[in-house]
Amino acid sequence: MAHTYRTPRTGPKACGSPGEHTADPPCRERVHPRVAVPEWLLSGGNAVVVGRPRAPSDGPECLQNRPRRPGRTVRVSACRTAHAEPTSRERPVRSRGRIGTVREALDARRQHVMRGLGDHLSIGERIAFYRNRRGYTQEVLAGLVGHSTDWLAKVERGRRKPPRIDKLGELARVLRVPLGDLIGQPALLEDEKQQDDVPAVRDALMSPRRLSRLLFGPEADAQLPVPGPVVPVVEQRWNDYQTGHLGKVVAALPGLLQTAQELEDRGTRSQEERRDCWAVSARAHHLAATTLAKIGESDISWLAAERAMRAADESGDPLVLASAARSGTHALLANGRYDDAMELGETTAAWLASRIEEDDPAALSLLGMIHLRAAIAAARHQDRATATNLLGRAETLANRLGSDENYWQTSFGPTNVLLHKLSAELDLENVSYVVEHGDIDVDHMPPERGVSHRIDFARALTLAGKGDDAFNELRTAEGTSPQLVRNNPRVRETLRDLIKQAPVTGGARSSELFAMAQRCKAVQ
Repeated sequence: MAHTYRTPRTGPKACGSPGEHTADPPCRERVHPRVAVPEWLLSGGNAVVVGRPRAPSDGPECLQNRPRRPGRTVRVSACRTAHAEPTSRERPVRSRGRIGTVREALDARRQHVMRGLGDHLSIGERIAFYRNRRGYTQEVLAGLVGHSTDWLAKVERGRRKPPRIDKLGELARVLRVPLGDLIGQPALLEDEKQQDDVPAVRDALMSPRRLSRLLFGPEADAQLPVPGPVVPVVEQRWNDYQTGHLGKVVAALPGLLQTAQELEDRGTRSQEERRDCWAVSARAHHLAATTLAKIGESDISWLAAERAMRAADESGDPLVLASAARSGTHALLANGRYDDAMELGETTAAWLASRIEEDDPAALSLLGMIHLRAAIAAARHQDRATATNLLGRAETLANRLGSDENYWQTSFGPTNVLLHKLSAELDLENVSYVVEHGDIDVDHMPPERGVSHRIDFARALTLAGKGDDAFNELRTAEGTSPQLVRNNPRVRETLRDLIKQAPVTGGARSSELFAMAQRCKAVQ
């Protein structure tokens, strides 16, 4: 039997995230004076309505949770719960054998919303949700981004393909939301091994001890780590990233970042170890920035990238700084700041070119990767001339290198240049080129690179109407690294399009395609 609590009448409020409520105007539901604490608030599952069972497909939708007649216990509204403030006199509630409080229930609800509740929504549905939340009509929003009302209406209803990435960036700026909120943030989910510890990474980056070394510096006799033993630990986590084991990286990052701060403290005391201490810190923060960008935490990705660049500056090593600059381009791309990413890449390349030896393979690899990241930024900005020029520079360096190598975890070489060229052409909407040239061997590349290419290639095949080939690419990618595939927003969009293109059986719940769509949260 569900336990109940009383909630204050706080008046109507609008819903706050996609997946809760997509209707316009916002939910006007009034709070029933006596409501049941739903199971899904504490367990993440579906709520249970007292007196009537719910099918799993009902879900926590505001419009499905209207109050019943007085005197009957009803389920809590998802809309109301997301905003209700618990009273100071909280009553204990029980769910599946555990006792908690209403505040715990609300915290669980907020975390559930933040970590993928609206993953099943398409890009068009997300645009419609945030347009309604801002109070814009289709005519107004379309005019603000220079398109017709008919264009926007078809995008929102899924009757035409999603806008280009640069247009999505423009829509995000007008709607005043992060770009990731429109495309669907990747969400790292490692429930079985409890490795999804992004809050701990955030705490490590935002610790008040990071604000002032003078105020929070260690005591004179504090035992600080030395850089030597930390280096192989950081490099092992880099290997985990390249092999697609992102859960291991996230689980290790809080400790690595704490150690990096202690190395910085040691570097300020010892001139002999200064260079090595700051270099290791730069590598650890670079790993954090790249991983956080990959899993959709774009805001703290930028914070980690800034820390990596600062540590690299302190190290005085040109190659460390060039490597850290890559983390800056990753963070800027994740935040939709393509002009800034191009500027960082071009500035870094110009600075590095005069400080490296021409025959140094590590330097060639780093310089080549800087050109490739800047080329992707140019392509997403729809600047074909600049993208082509930067790809040409990278190709020249790859030819000088002569083979596919992995200095500084760059995976740089002729194959990686080709993969970036295909990715750029896809961003430039040259789908036919990607379909024609995308079937290349990537088995010898690190899994992170190979899976990223297969996801791009599958997207192009889907847009070209080659659904079977696209699905085979996604299946192969998932077999290589499930973590990189199952929570990728481009994969979700591709699977939704494949379901639309498939025969009637393709969308059936028993089909292999639908099963994969469920695993990737493309459908409910």
